[in-house]
Amino acid sequence: MIQIYHALKVDKDICYGCTHCMNVCPTDAVRISDGKALILKKRCIDCGECLKACPVDAIYVEQDDLDNIFEYQCRIALVPAVFTGQFPTYVSEEEIFSMMKELGFTHVFQAEFMVDVINELMDEQMKINNEKPLISTFCPSVMRLIQVRFPALIDHIASVKPPVDASAAFYRKMLQNQGVPDCQIGIFYVTPCAAKIAAIKGWSEDQGAVINGVINMRYLYNKLYAKIKNNKDRDRELPILPHLSSKAIQWSLTRGEADNMKGRCLAVDEIHNVIEFLERLENDEIPTVDYLELRACDQGCAGGVLLHGNRFMTVDRMKRRAYQLESVAGDVDWKEYAEIIEDRNLFVSKIDPLPTISLDQDFQEALKKMERIRNLMCYLPGIDCGACGSPGCQALAEDIVQKKANLSNCVFLQRMMEKNKKLSSEHAIRIIERTWGRDRLDKDCKKIGAKNEGM
Repeated sequence: MIQIYHALKVDKDICYGCTHCMNVCPTDAVRISDGKALILKKRCIDCGECLKACPVDAIYVEQDDLDNIFEYQCRIALVPAVFTGQFPTYVSEEEIFSMMKELGFTHVFQAEFMVDVINELMDEQMKINNEKPLISTFCPSVMRLIQVRFPALIDHIASVKPPVDASAAFYRKMLQNQGVPDCQIGIFYVTPCAAKIAAIKGWSEDQGAVINGVINMRYLYNKLYAKIKNNKDRDRELPILPHLSSKAIQWSLTRGEADNMKGRCLAVDEIHNVIEFLERLENDEIPTVDYLELRACDQGCAGGVLLHGNRFMTVDRMKRRAYQLESVAGDVDWKEYAEIIEDRNLFVSKIDPLPTISLDQDFQEALKKMERIRNLMCYLPGIDCGACGSPGCQALAEDIVQKKANLSNCVFLQRMMEKNKKLSSEHAIRIIERTWGRDRLDKDCKKIGAKNEGM
């Protein structure tokens, strides 16, 4: 059973309830209460749109400290290709990986190492799967989206693990075969996004977790790039690592999977595009497609919220690197690893729906609440101003039937109630203060945009 874990948090001391995060959230998971953003865990899919939109960095990801790696004797950095794609072209992979070892890692391993194996398993599954299109498991944010908002599409999700999970399982087994005790092996994934943190932290050892921690990619990039720029010994001998194939390097980018799968394959990126496409798929408006590659971020993992570099420059560097290796099959001899691959379970367990956006577990009660929402919408103005602290009138109506808000939260209805003597002015002010905080309407010339901003 998958635990519900979320990596996105709000620093209440910094947040001032500006609503930027609320306005961009694709699942209406943010509310404003007492002048601060509140993330509803049952709706959040950890896509990171709120983090990108926050103007004061009040939203952050919960991550592991780099010092945590020293709890293990064998410390492995599991590095995705987009990490190296952020560095200038004059910085080699070998130099990057060498510097990582100076930080304390004893081994560096590529997260896309198992792409060729995964690709083959996915092709085989697509042949026998009755539900078309088969949906990739690569993006954990999309998986969570389907679980909470499109549970009817769960049977379309492939059961093959994403490369990062398969590669971690493979490397752990390889070290065990070399005689390293499992308790001494610590695998840390260098993550480009919050969703992968949530996915990894959501598994326990009892449930087959093979990754011990996550390192913020932006943090590690800044730390390494500073060391590389100050490195005076650039001509020293560097470790030689097996090169990934051209396909593996581009796997995490948009069309990285679709271009390598058989049949009619489509690739959709950016979370709002994904939602629109899944709505059409759920309504049987999509003609026959065999395979769907869905990515929450624009440009795939190159658009991850924890990347330092420009996503288009990162894609360009990765494609250039892949082009140079197009005629090369990669340095991996799979026959050498056949025993380890066969010994590992490369398939995910059954994915359960998380119908947390449903109005009620009881179907009849849910229908009644739906009818009440439609009735409430007759009274709400329908302009989605967000002044009530909910992202729109529909969301406020849902909050009201869930007994988390009242009709008087709508500032326009407040005025009408005051006019009709059904609400006192003092009560209306108290409602506004509960949403926006008691000092929100006080004069403040230091806030963003005011004449003394930042002074």
